[in-house]
Amino acid sequence: MLLQGKTALIYGAGGPVGGAVARAFAEEGATVYLAGRTESRLDKVARDIREAGGTAETAVVDALDESQVDAFVDRVAKKSKRIDISFNLISYGDVQQPLMEISAEDFAQPITAATRTHFLTTRAAARHMIKQRSGVVLMFGGSGPQTLEGLGGFKVALDAMEGLRRQWALELGKHGIRVITMVTGGIVETIPWQMEGREEIVKEISETAHLNRTATLEDVGNVAAFIASDKAGSVTDATVNISSGGIVDY
Repeated sequence: MLLQGKTALIYGAGGPVGGAVARAFAEEGATVYLAGRTESRLDKVARDIREAGGTAETAVVDALDESQVDAFVDRVAKKSKRIDISFNLISYGDVQQPLMEISAEDFAQPITAATRTHFLTTRAAARHMIKQRSGVVLMFGGSGPQTLEGLGGFKVALDAMEGLRRQWALELGKHGIRVITMVTGGIVETIPWQMEGREEIVKEISETAHLNRTATLEDVGNVAAFIASDKAGSVTDATVNISSGGIVDY
């Protein structure tokens, strides 16, 4: 029970990655607060957690809306008396096209969304974490030296998140707050079966991995639970790479 007694906020908890993390956190003893924009998806994850003996509550929250994020975090803090973990897993609404073909608005969309939402959710949690002198902020996506053609502003958004993580880690570290990014290199389970070019994407993820496997949703949940636990208490301002070697470190 790595997270026994911990309070965890998970944004984008109705999605496949967010749901996997929420279930893993609950299995390790955390009380999880699931935030997202689609109530029915949140309810399904919460139901799964409760049926497995865990504790989960849901809230419809737009993680790009400052007032909604602040109100959500303040409500949880008032009820639980503490905020231990904040994990933002929302999608960025990116349009992936070659740079010579994409509009300026579509290019900027994921960059603006990624930096804004991680700024808002981290700041809201940090207000409470600073008071208790502890806490963990997790980001998802990561960066790296490689890229692919036709990603529009998506890869740039991931690079920007790395810079934001470094800034938060520096400024919050003195308060005992850790800030960490997870990178997977792609999770085959999350790629829709009907998606155009799916076979090529899956092949690329599989062939670049050094192991005879790629990261799974279960891997994401398990590693996230460990990173968020006190057993990883010396880890901050770092990227935890679970890409099976598919993403080569600097």
